[in-house]
Amino acid sequence: MKVVYHERYCDVYTHDPAAEAGRIESIRDALKGRFDVVEPRPASEDDVSLIHTSNHIRFVRSNKAIYEVALLAVGGAIKAAELAVGGEPAFGLIRPPGHHASRDSSWGFCYFNNIAISVQRLLQHGSIKNVIIVDFDLHFGDGTDNIFRGVPAVSYLHLPLSNSLEALDEYLRSQKDYDIISVSAGFDRHQDDWGGMLSTQDYKMMGEILKEHAEKKCGGRVFAVLEGGYNHRVLGKNVRAFLEGME
Repeated sequence: MKVVYHERYCDVYTHDPAAEAGRIESIRDALKGRFDVVEPRPASEDDVSLIHTSNHIRFVRSNKAIYEVALLAVGGAIKAAELAVGGEPAFGLIRPPGHHASRDSSWGFCYFNNIAISVQRLLQHGSIKNVIIVDFDLHFGDGTDNIFRGVPAVSYLHLPLSNSLEALDEYLRSQKDYDIISVSAGFDRHQDDWGGMLSTQDYKMMGEILKEHAEKKCGGRVFAVLEGGYNHRVLGKNVRAFLEGME
C-alpha cells in the first residue's frame, strides 16, 4: 500500500471545511510510519482537459492559490491510479476533493474531478478497458455521475446510506468485467462526523471488501482518493483503518 501525499495539501487555499487547517495533518500524522509515501507532480492542463471544459479550467485558474493545489490534487489521483495499474494498491491523501465537479461546473468544496480525470486518463492510454468507481462519501458524487453517465466503460456506485457494507459486497459480486476499482473515499459518514452512521471498524471492513473483490476479479488493482471527512479528531484513525483493510 502506497500513500500519495504532498506537503502542499496542507495549504489553506480557501475558507471551507475541506480546506481547514489541520485536516490533512490529522490524517498524515495517523499514517506516519505505517505506509510508504510517494510524492506526486501537478497534473498538466492537458490532463485536466480530458474531463473539464476550457471555460471551467479558466474559472479555476482565476484563483492562483486554488488552481495550483487543485492541479496537485489531480496529480495525486493520477499517481495513485498509475500505482494501482502497476499492481500496488494506493491512496491519494489529497485535497481539494473532486466528486462534485462536473465538466463545466463545480461546487461542494470541489474544483476538478480528481477521480474522473485519473480514470479517464487510464482509459485514454489503454491501461484499462472497464472500471468501477465506488463512492462512499456521505454525499452523492453528482459530478462523477454527470461525467460518466452513459459511458459503458465506467460504472459508478454511490453506496446507499443504510446497509453500506452489504450493498458494496453485493454490487462487486454482481459485476463481471472490470480492470480496476477506483474509490471516492469520503469519511463523513462516521458516527462522530456529519453522517453519524459508520464506525471506525466499518471503514476497515470497507477496505477488506474492496481488497477481496479486487484480488478476485482484477488482479488486486484498486486505488482510492480522499473526498470528505471533517472531524479532525477521528478522521485520521478512520482513514488508517480503511487503508489497513485495503492493504
